[in-house]
Amino acid sequence: MSARTKARKLALDILFAAELREELPTDVLHARGRPNQDELSAYGHAVRLIEGVQEHRERIDELLSSYATGWTLDRMPAVDRNILRMGAFELLWVDDVPDGVAVSEAVALATELSTEESPRFVNGLLSRLQRLKPSLAL
Repeated sequence: MSARTKARKLALDILFAAELREELPTDVLHARGRPNQDELSAYGHAVRLIEGVQEHRERIDELLSSYATGWTLDRMPAVDRNILRMGAFELLWVDDVPDGVAVSEAVALATELSTEESPRFVNGLLSRLQRLKPSLAL
């Protein structure tokens, strides 16, 4: 598993826990303490994802709400919501991650960690954002 894949899993764990606890993701990250040896190589990108989602969450949630056909953020499973937030951040604000990689990594997380329908939903919504990216005001 690549360091960035590990980073995405770590970031998702923190984002998910923060939402459940109703805390800031960076507070949950700092309360967690130092990364263990397994997480060390992934830690920098994970922090970047966590801080980026936190910083842009209002706009990310606005975009997800606008383009999620037939779904509100509240109706989405919490894991899907956070996978989508992280994928949208990578897709729209992280220039050194190719768009296709951001989408496929989010789909892979949904496949591994969520419902049977989630990968298709995550792929559809992030692909829509990818197509609209040039016209979105960020």
